[in-house]
Amino acid sequence: MPTWKRASKNTLWCLLGCSIGDFGTIFFFQVSGIGWPVWAIMSLAIVNGILTSIALETVILSRQMALALAFRTAVGMSLISMISMEIAMNTVDVLLTGGAFLTWWVIPVMLLAGFITPLPYNYWRLKALNKACH
Repeated sequence: MPTWKRASKNTLWCLLGCSIGDFGTIFFFQVSGIGWPVWAIMSLAIVNGILTSIALETVILSRQMALALAFRTAVGMSLISMISMEIAMNTVDVLLTGGAFLTWWVIPVMLLAGFITPLPYNYWRLKALNKACH
């Protein structure tokens, strides 16, 4: 599989995992009306996004290896990629909505930013180090 295609596929898997925790956290605060500061909501969203990404990767990898090894592998994946993805998505949200809000029009822009931001790094990591982020 060509490197850009594989890097894109890996980035999409990471985006799926990160988005579950990130969007879930933002949505929770949006509907619950709990008045945390935006920076606190977004910080928690980043942490939850990384945790759900690790959980998803563990499940995917557990089909190929023992669960304990799958978890260690998932934890060892590129945190740089996940953190950059999360920061890009949440920055877009704050800049476009003025806070921690999910709307029908901001979600696709957040996902695009979350995909494009780590893609060059994921490509480099795959090409130079032969290490995938998914």
